[in-house]
Amino acid sequence: MRHTVAIASAKGGVGKSTVSINLAVSLAAQGARVGLLDADIYGPSIPLMMGIRQQPATGQEGTMRPVYKAGVALMSIGFIAGEDAPVVWRGPLLARALQQFLHQVEWGPLDYLLIDLPPGTGDVPLTLSQAVALSGALIVTTPQSVALEDVERGIAMFSKVEVDILGIVENMSYYLCSQCDQRHEIFGCGGGAEAAERLGLPFLGALPLSAAIRQRGDEGRAAPDPLFAAIGEGLVAELRRLEASE
Repeated sequence: MRHTVAIASAKGGVGKSTVSINLAVSLAAQGARVGLLDADIYGPSIPLMMGIRQQPATGQEGTMRPVYKAGVALMSIGFIAGEDAPVVWRGPLLARALQQFLHQVEWGPLDYLLIDLPPGTGDVPLTLSQAVALSGALIVTTPQSVALEDVERGIAMFSKVEVDILGIVENMSYYLCSQCDQRHEIFGCGGGAEAAERLGLPFLGALPLSAAIRQRGDEGRAAPDPLFAAIGEGLVAELRRLEASE
């Protein structure tokens, strides 16, 4: 695989998995070969949000084959744990599981492998940085002050393990009222862009609170979206810039 990108958030509830899914689907719609690994051990929601019910098939020599949906190769911890079973993995067991998902899945040739991490700065990001050479991390936040404060902690964690930050995405940035066509900034205004500028990082875009995006996730109907396509273009540009500078 050419580029492996961690999708991270230092705080839960910011819509990281929604961003991961829609970004993967939009990149695939543009012709890229995309894999999506759901490594969120606290809430592996991607099978549900992608409308996947089947288990991955077993390949040669005990490997696993990803499930394909909307042009994306998918693998999730939820496939192993079961839909309603809690995942309580730490330390060596977690490290082995991540190694298996990265190296014993028949991903095939990929342009991008996106890895949906659990929120926070715990074992998974640290284990992942040791298990695979990450091209970088994309940070998802909201305009809320508490979320933005956690962003700096997340960025500091990736800095300690020498992983580049590819940019910041602000989710739930605003709500566009269907009745009055007015833009309402419910959780604050411009915090993600201000944080990116202060930290010297690319700001890849602001995403609205959208009933359509929420409904597609609830019903497992992922589809390309121009808002996520624009973020994907910014992500690809940053990956190319870093690649050229090496």
